[in-house]
Amino acid sequence: MHPGTARSHPTVVLCEISDQAVAESTSLGGGNVRKGEQTRQEIIRKAAPIFNRKGYSGAALSDLMRATGLEKGGIYRHFESKQELAADAFAHAWKISFDARFEGTEEISNTVDRLKQVVRNFRDRRAGLVPGGCPLLNTAVDSDDGNPPLRAKARQALSFWLDRLQSIAEEGQRRGELRSDVDCAKLATLIVSTLEGSLMVSRLQRKEEPLDSACRHLEEYLESRVRAQKSRVSKAQS
Repeated sequence: MHPGTARSHPTVVLCEISDQAVAESTSLGGGNVRKGEQTRQEIIRKAAPIFNRKGYSGAALSDLMRATGLEKGGIYRHFESKQELAADAFAHAWKISFDARFEGTEEISNTVDRLKQVVRNFRDRRAGLVPGGCPLLNTAVDSDDGNPPLRAKARQALSFWLDRLQSIAEEGQRRGELRSDVDCAKLATLIVSTLEGSLMVSRLQRKEEPLDSACRHLEEYLESRVRAQKSRVSKAQS
């Protein structure tokens, strides 16, 4: 670019400055930092399915090395321990699963319908996620004994999910869409317990019917016992 044209195109100047900053950062070692973080995230991404399918004890170092293409030293250059890698792998798997459960719910104005969509998402949007099934269910069972840090991570994830459902329900009460006598915290616990419990039964029996039945029950419950009468009438008229 001719120097005279830069004055009339400040965006181009900013881009050139940004490129220069990147080059300087790389020359000072910043590029290595970024590459190291990219490698770390890639290890987490490839380790997540292994931990989710096999559990902490079942995930052998050889499995992790084969999946990542790295030697032991290459893996543990980025993690202090297997426990740290397992915790980060769970966080990665949980975020993918959690996002899928709430996908498309923000566009739904009525909060009861939003909760019903969460139920449907749990049932229908499981394909293409981290292999091995629900990370929360898997990790809760896997870490029940002998792995307090991983158990703490699972408890934190559960609390986050419960809080999200409770906040949706509380918003619904403020807007008159949920019955005023509904205990929002207990409702959140009921939804999560029913979904996770029925998923466990479905997996053990290797059939979808228990999960399907539980989801239908929750949808009916939300409609008949949770939705406010005023909101029900308004929905029927729309």
